[in-house]
Amino acid sequence: QVQLAESGGGLVQAGGSLRLSCAASGRTSSGFAMGWFRQAPGKEREFVAAISRIGGSTAYADSVKGRFTIGRDYAKNTVYLQMNSLKPEDTAVYYCAADREKWITSVLGDYDYWGQGTQVTVSS
Repeated sequence: QVQLAESGGGLVQAGGSLRLSCAASGRTSSGFAMGWFRQAPGKEREFVAAISRIGGSTAYADSVKGRFTIGRDYAKNTVYLQMNSLKPEDTAVYYCAADREKWITSVLGDYDYWGQGTQVTVSS
């Protein structure tokens, strides 16, 4: 049992930055791969970024490479998503997720636990 809670979303102008946080509680999350997904109105939830169980290996969607950075703080049981050079098309609800099985994965269906989401709105 793992509980995830996102925070840090908000309204930002195009070209600006936001830092999202995902706090984990319950069973230890340090052994889980962690990921970020997003879902815009009328669209399917899509992969954004992931970080491996150990060692900090990362993966990113092509649409965010070079702009977003995922990281984690094991001591605080927290995963982060630093978002720079934001674009209006980044507007979505952002979700963090945890997977107990894979080393690292970008597949939505692999993830076992999900947060409630935090809204990110980028104005032009």
